[in-house]
Amino acid sequence: MQNSEALSLSAALLAVAGDLTQRIHDGVVARGFEDVRPAHGFAFARLAPGGATATGLAAHLGVTKQAAAQLVDELVRKGYVERRPHPQDARARLVVLTERGWACTRAAEEAAAEAVAAWAGVLGEEEVHALRERLLRIAPQGPVRPAW
Repeated sequence: MQNSEALSLSAALLAVAGDLTQRIHDGVVARGFEDVRPAHGFAFARLAPGGATATGLAAHLGVTKQAAAQLVDELVRKGYVERRPHPQDARARLVVLTERGWACTRAAEEAAAEAVAAWAGVLGEEEVHALRERLLRIAPQGPVRPAW
């Protein structure tokens, strides 16, 4: 592959990722969650399985512990998460999604499904399935982070 083709592919993937992030965000806002930002969704993705400490969230997002603590404070104020005693570490606090946080997560999942359905309208279901399989083969393992 020539440099120009690699650059074109890189630009297309970045454009699709940015558009997908915006479509999900717009869908979340349309479903009544007007006080969230796309960065919150990346935090929710880490918190959804069973919560995390602010330190774990910082590592997931690739930010400082202070930035993660500020994000948690904001999400607590907005009612999306709550702090609970950590079951294994008395010194730590576990940050978990509230019912409002779970509802926002479900809204993001619905918005993502709508965005991908639009791709199927252009490419067809089989091509979207093939695209998913190919991207999963090359996608890095680990956290999906916002492009700060």
